[in-house]
Amino acid sequence: MKILLWFILLILCWPVAILLLFLYPLIWLLMLPFRLLGITVNALFDFIKALFGLPARLARSIG
Repeated sequence: MKILLWFILLILCWPVAILLLFLYPLIWLLMLPFRLLGITVNALFDFIKALFGLPARLARSIG
């Protein structure tokens, strides 16, 4: 999908498309820490949810 959008941009405004082609790796590197932070926060929330759900799972397995 990204390639198709890039080709449309290339047809409509080729200087912006070429600039985007060169800036995309830089933008990806700048976004990487935020992506890692999002993965970490998501894992933390999953851990907390599992921790609070543990007593209910234990009660269900016993009963």
